Amino acid sequence: MESTPSHKAQIQQLRNQAADGAVPVQLQSSGDWTITGLKDVAEYLKKFAGTIHDVSIQWDVSDVGQVDSAGMMLFIRSYDALKANNCSIEVAGATSEHEKMYHLLRRYTHKSSLARPAFSSRFLNPLQTIGKKFVAFIVDFMEFLSFIGENFINLLYAIVNPRSIRFGAIVKNIEEAGVRAMPIVALTSFLIGVVIAYQGAVQLEKFGANIFIVDMIALSVSRELAPLITAIVVAGRTGSSYTAQLGVMKITEEIDAMRTMGFDPHRFLVLPRIMALMIALPLMIFFADIIGIGAGMLISHTHLHLSYAEFIHRLQKVLAVKHVWIGIFKGPFFAWLIAAVGCYRGFQVSKNTESIGRYTTISVVNAIFLVIACDALFSVIFTELGI
Repeated sequence: MESTPSHKAQIQQLRNQAADGAVPVQLQSSGDWTITGLKDVAEYLKKFAGTIHDVSIQWDVSDVGQVDSAGMMLFIRSYDALKANNCSIEVAGATSEHEKMYHLLRRYTHKSSLARPAFSSRFLNPLQTIGKKFVAFIVDFMEFLSFIGENFINLLYAIVNPRSIRFGAIVKNIEEAGVRAMPIVALTSFLIGVVIAYQGAVQLEKFGANIFIVDMIALSVSRELAPLITAIVVAGRTGSSYTAQLGVMKITEEIDAMRTMGFDPHRFLVLPRIMALMIALPLMIFFADIIGIGAGMLISHTHLHLSYAEFIHRLQKVLAVKHVWIGIFKGPFFAWLIAAVGCYRGFQVSKNTESIGRYTTISVVNAIFLVIACDALFSVIFTELGI
């Protein structure tokens, strides 16, 4: 038994051998069970409840003085934990004030969850976790659909009332999302063209089919790689920027101030960003096509000794205009997904700076996943249509 100061909560354990061989355990509590002196008792009861099973317990609380809500919740939690271990508990010496506080706080505890056997909880907890995540996913998906619906209504309003469109904000966002993103798009596209050319050249050179490197570069870059890589770069750069911008505006209560003044945040903040990115991304894809094919042409000339004239002549034969248009056609869809997800996650930011980083990360991951899924869907559709 450990001795503690008189003003702190104390507890001691007495074990007596009964005549029938049973071993009843007696707990004796004393002192003031208030929040300032519960640390030692809480640690003791936690350890005690983890080691005692299938015994009879007599808990004497007649020497307990003052009890606050923290002390009573500690008692309730320990009582339920011992009950979950199949222990029979008899409490003696409780005053009327103790009983009133017990009944008051008991309503706010979940006794059934503590009484659940540990064996079954090992199997139920993973199922509960999956269920909670699935429900959270459904709720989040429904909120996203609501966000899309609200944007669609604002788009219809803008079409009916062209004067409400903020052309200045659209131009500014085109510059931010498109013009300033061209260096990183150019570098990425150039490296992709280099990789495709080198990997293709190694294989084609074995069979003396050097000229077919043009087919590989032209079709893969224009139809798939340029749109996809550009969209991923924009998702990481512009999509995260949208989330961070709107998140900061929410933390600083600028969005609430706009609503107070009668301005619709979706019409003034979301719509210009979506429209700007839907205009800028197809142009960036066309720019990426030129850079990627140019990089492939450079590597073909240096590695396969294919002249520029031969490359361009072959390119005119194999690269139909429809392949370029297919890649550009994907641009507005990718842009809409990136901008919608970025703005939606920005509105979800709570009023603390930590949530900005979390939702910015979620925004980028969601946007990249949706872009890849959308590209896969387009590939299936175009293949089935024979395009």
